Amino acid sequence: MAAEIVNPRSDSDTGTDREAGGEPLDSFDLDPAFALHRGGKMAVQATVPVRDKDDLSLAYTPGVAKVCTAIAEQPELVHDYTWKSSVVAVVTDGTAVLGLGDIGPEASLPVMEGKAILFKQFGGVDAVPIALACTDVDEIVETVVRLAPSFGGVNLEDISAPRCFEIERRLQEELDIPIFHDDQHGTAVVTLAALRNAARLSRREIGQLRAVISGAGAAGVAIAKMLVEAGIGDVAVADRKGVVSADRDDLTPVKRDLAGFTNKAGLSGSLEDALVGADVFIGVSGGTVPEEAVASMAEGAFVFAMANPNPEVHPEVAHKYAAVVATGRSDFPNQINNVLAFPGIFAGALQVRASRITEGMKLAAAEALASVVGDDLAPDYVIPSPFDERVAPAVTAAVAAAARAEGVARR
Repeated sequence: MAAEIVNPRSDSDTGTDREAGGEPLDSFDLDPAFALHRGGKMAVQATVPVRDKDDLSLAYTPGVAKVCTAIAEQPELVHDYTWKSSVVAVVTDGTAVLGLGDIGPEASLPVMEGKAILFKQFGGVDAVPIALACTDVDEIVETVVRLAPSFGGVNLEDISAPRCFEIERRLQEELDIPIFHDDQHGTAVVTLAALRNAARLSRREIGQLRAVISGAGAAGVAIAKMLVEAGIGDVAVADRKGVVSADRDDLTPVKRDLAGFTNKAGLSGSLEDALVGADVFIGVSGGTVPEEAVASMAEGAFVFAMANPNPEVHPEVAHKYAAVVATGRSDFPNQINNVLAFPGIFAGALQVRASRITEGMKLAAAEALASVVGDDLAPDYVIPSPFDERVAPAVTAAVAAAARAEGVARR
């Protein structure tokens, strides 16, 4: 069934050419995905009516001048009398879009629009897609800093590593609003939530587990950091050249830092070598892990093969050896989906006007997300569905509380 277009644009056709007797406008419109995207997936909607001159005088001039003057005198009033505290900028340069790679800013817009409508549907947060025609770190940082007065937070999206790490760090240093690179932290939050429940199902603690991550990009690095923060027994990360370890002389600064807080066991060699006896496999790299490597893992292992559309380990193979299997796909159980995290994280941060999103806030989000599963925990249910209405409120409340506890809340 094709998706329903809930707010069809009145200023454009809906997929047929009236001049040609109802024939499709072009071959693209025969595909339901193109039909849905015609004219874009979102629009700006007013929250106040402008029905007559009295409404106009309040919504615009002269009434608006009173509000502007008040904000000029007391800048903090901008949060109460504009949309700033309820809107997020979704910023990309189009260099790492989904599994499509560097496709440029224009081609990234359908994804950014999609992200924006997920913010609204799942977190009640308004979001504006912003695709930048630059890839230089300095230019991106400068541009976002100049745009920041209009927004309560910035969600960095689909920006390639390692530039994404520096961009996020510098923006957080220069701005006093939450900066969140979802490809890193959203993935890490949901992964940790699923892992906590998998451990609970097997009556183990996180500290008893040894994990191996395939992929040392944005997601892999963030997951490793979060697992260490959560108290994982040990975690090793492998890139295309093998396990990231301090004895390698080809590491980037990010990977050198990664080697400093991971791989306590001092492993070296290939991903397959690291998987021998491992309790957890986390895939965020693509590629294929040989079945014999999965078979070499510890009894009762967990396999989180999250590459899309082709998991590193197909679930049919993983289930032969693993007690819990998760993927990034919606057509298999236990989908590790960022939409479980980012709407509630931003909703909680905006609710208390947080100046940043801390590690404690992300850990609280993971705990809250895991708790939604509750007593229904099962091998095919270690993470809830994005459509579970309990998810966003639980994450929102936990993040807001954590922000207050960590002293970054301003109300």
